[in-house]
Amino acid sequence: MHPLQKHLCMLAISLAVISSGNAAPLVEPTLHIQPDASGAGRVALTLDACGGQTDNRILSTLVENKIPATIFVTGIWLKRNAAAVEIMRAHPDLFELENHGGHHVPAVDTPQKIYGIRSAGSPDAVLAEVESGATALARTGEPAPKWFRGATAEYSPSAIAMIRKLGFKIAGFSINGDGGSLLGARETTRRIAAAKDGDVIIAHINQPTHAAGEGVVQGLLALKEKGLTFVRLDDADGIGNHGTTD
Repeated sequence: MHPLQKHLCMLAISLAVISSGNAAPLVEPTLHIQPDASGAGRVALTLDACGGQTDNRILSTLVENKIPATIFVTGIWLKRNAAAVEIMRAHPDLFELENHGGHHVPAVDTPQKIYGIRSAGSPDAVLAEVESGATALARTGEPAPKWFRGATAEYSPSAIAMIRKLGFKIAGFSINGDGGSLLGARETTRRIAAAKDGDVIIAHINQPTHAAGEGVVQGLLALKEKGLTFVRLDDADGIGNHGTTD
């Protein structure tokens, strides 16, 4: 990053911290896409690849059924899953790879834990997490990412301001499909199958041993059977709250 741009980012987050009295609560932004003008209904599927391996049950289903998805990848996952990355890159009509950070660190600029994960803890650390994720994607030959989703999908408002200054939209969601990949297959299926026109689904593609993965598959097939269309975030107008997209 250019030194002047970094200075402006740090100034923006400092002002946000001051205005919030250093005690602003964390936020979990929502995101919806514009409804389908035809009335048929469309949803955006977003899948986090935090670390670990690849759930090929989900990946194979997406390819075989031609279901587009936005995949939020960390630098950690990219290093460990070259074969899956190649499959995704071989289907650019289906997969959009976006920034999930370099090391799966929550984009929170004060020291704390979110769901047991230690936050970045400072403005500089938030900046490093976002930039290292973008750099990791660039090394794969992918286009520069336009969207960012932090670990745990929770943010300090001041970190949101800084990430937006970097030029990223922040990807919230409207349906938590798999509860961090910790839900059972039946509940995951139920949640995803309940998606309606304009919803943005979050689930995970990095836990091949979890029952939730089978639920993701069944939920997506149920939506396809209903006739809903799947779109990537880049192919739809996303509307988020907390200043995450505007």
